[in-house]
Amino acid sequence: MSDMTIAVRRRSRWGLFIAPVLLLILAAAWSGFWFYAASQAGVAVDAWRAQEAKAGRIYDCAKRSIAGFPFRFEIQCSGASVALVSQNASKTPFTAKLDNILVVGQVYDPKHVIAEFSAPATLVDGVTQNTFVVNWSKGRSSVVGLPAIPERASIVFDDPSIVRVDGAVQVPLARAKEIELHGRLADGSSADHPVIETVLRISQGSIQGIHPLLAEPFEADTRAKITGLSDLTPKPWPQRFREIQAAGGHIEIVQSRIQQGEMIAVAAGTLGLSANGRLDGELQMTVTGLERIIPALGIEKMLEEGVPQATLDRVAPGVKSQDLNNLFGALDRAVPGLGKVIKQNANAGVAAGINSIGTESTLEGKKARTFPLKFADGAVLLGPIKVGQIPPLY
Repeated sequence: MSDMTIAVRRRSRWGLFIAPVLLLILAAAWSGFWFYAASQAGVAVDAWRAQEAKAGRIYDCAKRSIAGFPFRFEIQCSGASVALVSQNASKTPFTAKLDNILVVGQVYDPKHVIAEFSAPATLVDGVTQNTFVVNWSKGRSSVVGLPAIPERASIVFDDPSIVRVDGAVQVPLARAKEIELHGRLADGSSADHPVIETVLRISQGSIQGIHPLLAEPFEADTRAKITGLSDLTPKPWPQRFREIQAAGGHIEIVQSRIQQGEMIAVAAGTLGLSANGRLDGELQMTVTGLERIIPALGIEKMLEEGVPQATLDRVAPGVKSQDLNNLFGALDRAVPGLGKVIKQNANAGVAAGINSIGTESTLEGKKARTFPLKFADGAVLLGPIKVGQIPPLY
């Protein structure tokens, strides 16, 4: 056998080992990269928590772990909790606890983060100690653009429900088939003056304990645009709202649609903030099915049973309940049955009042009324009638 033949065979044998050796080197390098990146992910989470804590939102985990090797990162937060301090005008502290949060990011797309939330969540009012339990069958969120300014984000809950815990009794407050909230930076907005576009959808939503009308399932789809922001760094919400007010920012309701049975309502307009932190502005509303809504309000029954002072304070400030009841009694004494007739025709009077401030129109092929819904320093006005009061945002 010649020396040349032996040399060729040796080179061939070395070739058999080169590929596995290179593979081992690459695997070792990738492992080192993954574990380093995982440690940096933990550092980034701690930095984010520190920023949020300065803004009054304190997040914590009873146990935190990082897994997902080799192609993704899975940050598991067991025994998750958040304490909210100075996040509303009354500075009422809230605490929330839930079983587990799983945050997932792919190695090849680290700017896109997905989170899953395990139900239930328990919320406690730090002043009244009222306890609420929020449940859902599936909860998840998605954020794109991290660790810089997020470009878009969304959060979705399937079958969410809220109950108030009253001793051993759970009192239902609200539920829905699905709730989803989406937000993104508007095209062309800058980092120092970001404009946020949002979409809120509620499927088969209902609210219990306020009025029977709200307990019936409804569908809602609202699109809005928020201006007046100076940046997107973590801040307490009252501070954020003050900045929006100082900058002349507003919430533009681009389109809002609510449907409940045969009733359909659409609205659009602009809402700002007064110096007191209350809503100011006007929405143009078009509503079908008013003839069904007004009787459902139960005005006749309310007058028959006597109007509570709290209700009068809301819809007719300054009018006393006793004065109103005395008026109906005087009418009955002057003309027997007159007070009762007025009570029984209250719905017609309200309908006539709405007709006087609105105009006839059509909505999705149905007869409708269009009228303004005004917000004046937090008061909600339907024509001259005050129908609600929204608390200040700071």
